[in-house]
Amino acid sequence: MDPIRAFLIDVKRLIVKVGTAVVTRHDGRLAVGRLGALCEQLKELNSQGYEVVLVTSGAVGLGRQRLRYRKLVNISLADLQNPQVELDGKGCAAVGQNSLMALYDTLFSQLDVTSSQHLVKDSDFRNDSFREQLSETVKSLLALKVIPVFNENDAVSTRRTPYEDSSGIFWDNDSLAGLLAMEVKADLLVLLSDVEGLYSGPPSDPNSKLIHTYIKEKHQAEITFGDKSRLGRGGMTAKVDAAVCAASSGIPFVITSGYATDNIIKLLQGKPVGTLFHKDAHLWTSVNEVDAREMAVAARECSRRLQAMSSEDRRKLLLDVADALEANESLIMAENEADVAAAKADGYEKALISRLALKPGKIAGLAKSIRVLADMEEPISRIAKRTELADGLILEKTSCPLGVLLIVFESRLDALGQIASLAIRTGNGLLLKGGKEARRSNAILHKIITSAIPDSVGDKLIGLVASREDIPDLLKLDDVIDLVIPRGSNSLVSQIKNSTKIPVLGHADGVCHVYIDKSANPDMAKKIVRDAKIDYPAACNTMETLLVHQDLSNNDLLKELLAKLRREGVTLYGGPRASSLLNLPRAQSLHREYSSLACTVEFVDDVRAAIDHIHQHGSSHTDCIVTEDHEVAEMFLHRVDSAAVFHNASTRFCDGARFGLGAEVGVSTSRVHARGPVGVEGLLTTRWILRGSGQVVDGDQGVTYSHKDLPLQTQI
Repeated sequence: MDPIRAFLIDVKRLIVKVGTAVVTRHDGRLAVGRLGALCEQLKELNSQGYEVVLVTSGAVGLGRQRLRYRKLVNISLADLQNPQVELDGKGCAAVGQNSLMALYDTLFSQLDVTSSQHLVKDSDFRNDSFREQLSETVKSLLALKVIPVFNENDAVSTRRTPYEDSSGIFWDNDSLAGLLAMEVKADLLVLLSDVEGLYSGPPSDPNSKLIHTYIKEKHQAEITFGDKSRLGRGGMTAKVDAAVCAASSGIPFVITSGYATDNIIKLLQGKPVGTLFHKDAHLWTSVNEVDAREMAVAARECSRRLQAMSSEDRRKLLLDVADALEANESLIMAENEADVAAAKADGYEKALISRLALKPGKIAGLAKSIRVLADMEEPISRIAKRTELADGLILEKTSCPLGVLLIVFESRLDALGQIASLAIRTGNGLLLKGGKEARRSNAILHKIITSAIPDSVGDKLIGLVASREDIPDLLKLDDVIDLVIPRGSNSLVSQIKNSTKIPVLGHADGVCHVYIDKSANPDMAKKIVRDAKIDYPAACNTMETLLVHQDLSNNDLLKELLAKLRREGVTLYGGPRASSLLNLPRAQSLHREYSSLACTVEFVDDVRAAIDHIHQHGSSHTDCIVTEDHEVAEMFLHRVDSAAVFHNASTRFCDGARFGLGAEVGVSTSRVHARGPVGVEGLLTTRWILRGSGQVVDGDQGVTYSHKDLPLQTQI
């Protein structure tokens, strides 16, 4: 659970306030479907042991709709000739309260939940005895699992103008909810509105963004409020006032959408829903923290200054980064050890902890790969093709950076250093979001790397996204961010692909296969299989499925190979055929990425069956054949449709550094732009430069096109 919402663990008693725009439809009639979903949520919370108090609006709007209908039914010709008189708000409240409470009683009764009705006035709370009795009554009802339903009694309100007068102890149902939360000592107040939460401006404005955590010092002066609710009394201004008041009194307050059928449940599960108001919010997030757009724009501006540097200066910058990492290795390892200890205490899986831990020599290896990058050929403005279009008109196709990259990765610490160095080498701006389990390690690596960037470029070239709540906002910035590269689980990659219009480069799974053909060299097969599974089980290029030719089912090679894997601690699962023949536990799925010391074993008839199996159950990442039959090997190499296909070599070779790319931002199984380990070239695109001497098209009347290829010239 996000540390910001850790307080939810202790929530037992909560107030839920539902607004008029949620209770009623646009025509003023009751939104029975939404209210039914709300009551089902409250019933679920009630059964889980939560104590729930409901504060509801909507009586005045509902009553007005019913009285207008009644007036229309009874209208006379004389009435039609007279101007329409606005209906009295108190009368509307009296009629609406009866209908509204009758519906709540019916809905709760259908769910086998008992509710109680409480109509209160502002003046009631001026009486200390009333407040004490109210608190005792509510507590006794909650102990009986009754859901008290409160509404301001507008029918007998003593205010001069009950819909405008904001004097008194409370002035609308929003402030009533806040007051009740303090009176009954609630642990949380949830306000359901017709929008997702509090926005920086009117929600209809495309430039407005959802504020996940409200910080008074930061947001009070920034927010622009739009029109108030179509039916309610106070609009968002009243809700924010009530939220700030409750939060300052120590009661967390969340504004979220009442149109969703499960937002309250999601909130209590710790999911980022709506806008949170909390008295300690200023301690969680820096008041001066820039928003997502500002961070992306700053990265783009810095990247353009980086591109303006000379090739030698960019090379020196990379060398400075490598030196800084080595000089601060002890500090990096200390922060990483703290992350690993915290992950173990929190009960994270062993595979994740394995990826999280920086092993001895990792920083030295990272620094070495950065120096390899620095010494590579200059990638920016490299001329790929020169063409003479016409006499004196020369066209050049050149390489250039993509722009701004957003990389989201989970507990892979070497990823941050590799990606940052690749961004510098290719002149790209970069935004990084690592897993929360690696928060300390990522922060120190980011600090060390950006400290090496000269002021002439700016340390905002590489931004570190602090909160996962910023990710949805970043994924909307298709006008500023040019490519998203997720590195992590299948669910992470799929979620990002489904949440953005920005191009996404990556792979969802690393279900890599090793196929042992009947002609395989036994010693070679044992060595390759062991390495592919044991060298680094948590990597995306590790073997997850071992395919074996059926002729080897009773062969000593297979017996020795499986025995060797078991000695290394590998848990073996079988496909439909192998589980029966080898007496192995049945694999849950043939498309399974274990990322640990486990793998699936299955028999296939021949190389064609192996290819079909890989296409049906693989992930197009890396697949290998072990065979001495050249013809079989060539068939496998040319027909397996994966990003990397190997013959007699471990799948672990599918890596940017091992391919000589210096580093990689990840392995792509996409078929557009880049595929396989993505290094420098995968972070570049092309642009066209045309050099002329005054030529014009003029309907192509005066141009003689030659389209002649020219030799490449050394870049300046």
